[in-house]
Amino acid sequence: MMQQFDVIIIGGGVVGSAVARELSRYKLQIGVLEKNMDVCNETSGRNSGVVHGGFAYDTGSLKARLCVEGNQEFDRVAEELDVPFRRTGKVLVGNTDEDMGNLEKALLQGKRNGVQGLTLIGRERLHELVPAVRGEFALLSPNSGIVDPFRYTIALAENAAINGASYFFGREVNSIRRNPDQSYTISTTDGEFRTRWIVNSAGLGCGSISDMLGITGYRIIGSKGDYIILDKKTGPLLPMPVYPVPSNTYMGVHVTPTVDGNVIVGPNAENVTNFTYYGVPQKSIDFLAENASSLWPCIRRSDYIRNYSGILPKWVDENGAIQDFRIEVRDDIAPHAVNLVGIESPGLTAALPIARKVVSLMAERADLKPNPDFQPRRKGPERFAAQSEERKQELIGRDPDYGDVICRCEEVTKAEILQAIHNPLGVCTLTGIKYRTRSMMGRCQGGYCQMRVAELIEQELGIPPEALLYERKNSRLFTGKVRG
Repeated sequence: MMQQFDVIIIGGGVVGSAVARELSRYKLQIGVLEKNMDVCNETSGRNSGVVHGGFAYDTGSLKARLCVEGNQEFDRVAEELDVPFRRTGKVLVGNTDEDMGNLEKALLQGKRNGVQGLTLIGRERLHELVPAVRGEFALLSPNSGIVDPFRYTIALAENAAINGASYFFGREVNSIRRNPDQSYTISTTDGEFRTRWIVNSAGLGCGSISDMLGITGYRIIGSKGDYIILDKKTGPLLPMPVYPVPSNTYMGVHVTPTVDGNVIVGPNAENVTNFTYYGVPQKSIDFLAENASSLWPCIRRSDYIRNYSGILPKWVDENGAIQDFRIEVRDDIAPHAVNLVGIESPGLTAALPIARKVVSLMAERADLKPNPDFQPRRKGPERFAAQSEERKQELIGRDPDYGDVICRCEEVTKAEILQAIHNPLGVCTLTGIKYRTRSMMGRCQGGYCQMRVAELIEQELGIPPEALLYERKNSRLFTGKVRG
């Protein structure tokens, strides 16, 4: 039987999950269709994890307004959802008269956008804040910060699910048909769904979904950025993100600390038409290291532990100029459909304000009744490695599985792995457990623990080895036995 919903959200990334969470404040049957096997396999999990201040976007744009709004509420949101967030501040570092002129423009634009606390600082203050930096002056954005994009997206999705939203993974949308009663039938790679409302939050696929809705003409390009992850021993050398003076369309190669103590170098930027290729060539790694070392000379090959890339969906006009976020309802073409186009950076920072904009557009056209049982709070898993020795002993006494360390690099225990395997969204891929626990994210990148994690997934869920997936559909780790 075809499943029926009040709202179907296409795309379960950070914005789609934020929309699901905000809509679950109302009495609605909500479904989320995600073509991947988890909520953060594409743009939402492949970025720098920076909570932006809002000074880099054109005054009056949705990017500027929603970014500032999202930044200002992030302490409260992180506390509600129990995700790690640090308001570290950020510096944009310059050396030349031209750099100073561009920073003064950024300062003025930031003030017009409502960004608080922006200030130009000299060499002495800059080196107090980031002793290892190379530069003569900087623009300081004290309200910028860092967040784990995986745990934030997962938290939004879990909070939505706790409040009644249903997630369907491995469902790529093939077609959308509007019915005579103005409802929609959505055909996917695994079944059909019927809904009164559609929210297009498909990220890199926003243009295709928009076309299916009949809202044609959007040109979406991919901007691919490559990154290097450095060992945690570099973390103490970088207390806040360090950026170069930005160009009009690109923030430049920067270095960013993570909430877990690593350092990320990148990204570069390359326009691409292939939205599924995430390889990182050696020339990109060399470019990133050389370029970022001019700002922060602490990058050594011996500290590389992994690389990755991400692709931003940019809406451009006929001349290739990057456009603002588009959040619209086209009542004449696709009534009861909220169309989100070109949601790139600062989408992570602005996810909840974007979601509230979606809700407001729906509320103008439908009677949304509040859900009296909505629970805004979500309790995340307790990280064993972050606890005091006294608390660790207490946990082990309560559950001996806390005493069995599966991932030595990140000190992740069997108890944490088991909790992640039984997550509220039902995700059972290897990376799904990785992003929820940080197992396989340390120096050895799973060399010690990956097979133990795989074995636990198989045992707990009754999954045969040949069916276990690493991340995406068909990403099988095992194809059969080597020995009979």
